[in-house]
Amino acid sequence: MGKYLVLYRSTVSAAEQMQNPDAEAAADGMKAWMDWAQKAGDAIVDLGTPTQTVDGADPSASSFIGGYSIVEADSLAALDALFEGHPHLAWGGTIEVLELLSIPGLG
Repeated sequence: MGKYLVLYRSTVSAAEQMQNPDAEAAADGMKAWMDWAQKAGDAIVDLGTPTQTVDGADPSASSFIGGYSIVEADSLAALDALFEGHPHLAWGGTIEVLELLSIPGLG
């Protein structure tokens, strides 16, 4: 089974998104994420957390990595199916997936 690092990209930073004073919209957003997590089930190794760009990052970047997850999947088809209907995509963001490789000699 493959393990994957999932990066959630957006044109708006996570910090800016979380400044939204609309509590109802924030609750709806969290519910959408929890619904996806429930659907994904055991495929989720680490649901992740929002991320923040630190000093040294390019301030003119056209997109931000706003968060991450770590998931497992048996195949690329299963991985694709896992992200069908994902709330981040529904809100106009993009998802970048990187396979985590084993380090030779470390198991």
